[in-house]
Amino acid sequence: MSNPSPEPVALYVHWPFCLARCPYCDFNAHVRERLDEPRYRSAILAELAFEAARIGPRPLGSLFFGGGTPSLMSPDTVGAIIAAAKAAFPGAEEPEITLEANPTSVELGRLAGFRDAGVNRISLGIQALDDTALAFLGRKHTAEQALAALAQARSLFRRASFDLIYARPGQSVTAWRDEVRRALGFGLDHLSLYQLTIEPGTPFERAHARGEIALPDEAEQAALYAATVEEAAKAGLSPYEVSNYARPGDESRHNLAYWSYADYAGIGPGAHGRIPLAGVPTATVRIRAPEAWMEAVERRGHGVREEEALPPEARAREMLLMGLRLTRGIDPARFAARAGMPLEDALEPRALAQAIGEGWLAWTRHGALAATAAGRLRLDALLPVLVR
Repeated sequence: MSNPSPEPVALYVHWPFCLARCPYCDFNAHVRERLDEPRYRSAILAELAFEAARIGPRPLGSLFFGGGTPSLMSPDTVGAIIAAAKAAFPGAEEPEITLEANPTSVELGRLAGFRDAGVNRISLGIQALDDTALAFLGRKHTAEQALAALAQARSLFRRASFDLIYARPGQSVTAWRDEVRRALGFGLDHLSLYQLTIEPGTPFERAHARGEIALPDEAEQAALYAATVEEAAKAGLSPYEVSNYARPGDESRHNLAYWSYADYAGIGPGAHGRIPLAGVPTATVRIRAPEAWMEAVERRGHGVREEEALPPEARAREMLLMGLRLTRGIDPARFAARAGMPLEDALEPRALAQAIGEGWLAWTRHGALAATAAGRLRLDALLPVLVR
């Protein structure tokens, strides 16, 4: 009997640079007047080779350019990274290759170049279709540019996704429905939905503390979320994860790697990964500051800041936190294989029984443990008491 083929590996490449810092963002993003892109590209390629050498032969399932604003990269840089990734992780199937882009005129002018470089899935940071809301969010594009980006993405890429932010101050369900409906009208196959939250250390946190920002209450947030589900369903998109909707077959392969606890390598400043080292699942973290990261790569071939071998208890907790976000839930056999312990050993029995009794969790007909539609809205409160 032949050995089973190794699972594909997912690869995340972080581009930490932006034209401006959004006031709600707590990501590892930086604004620079000048950038040595050839130096950055060389560092990415060096880290890619480093990770490939220690992970070993695996097919590439997905490659995701995230940020920051990776659409500020030149198509030549994107193409060089794609070619290196395919060579490092060869496979028979074409990987999903996603690049995040903003709908400014500068970045829209590069979309065709990204497609020609090998990107086969685009993810647009639309965030809103209202100029007042876009200004509040600190975005550098207008609603008109956002609509143009949706149309261009549809014409250039078979697979295209867009992001929207809801639960903005003063947002009504009626206006939100219109926003979602207009965006979905372009026929894109994927929507990522983000609830506006006040993150520590951001300008929004300081404005909120001064009483300048008031977010919708829980009931209003739930109504906005429910409206999204309804409008997405009308357009043929179903929620396959708490915040993500797709046409059947067009779910994000890369994001599914995270939520199903597959192996993924993260390269670039501040990137995180989960890879097997010496047969042990290991958490990896890169140096966060871009310049310090590049210097480390040039000096030693990688920018790893820390690595931690994950014991079964830690893997089980992570897999529960991620897997219960999926509509399909967690398969017990895969859980045991990846986490190193049975699913039932990772759960508090009384909390599990109560969650099932309240209709928040259920065993599916395929034997998976899944959160119900109502339960997925309560995961933040449910998980701390459910997970041992």
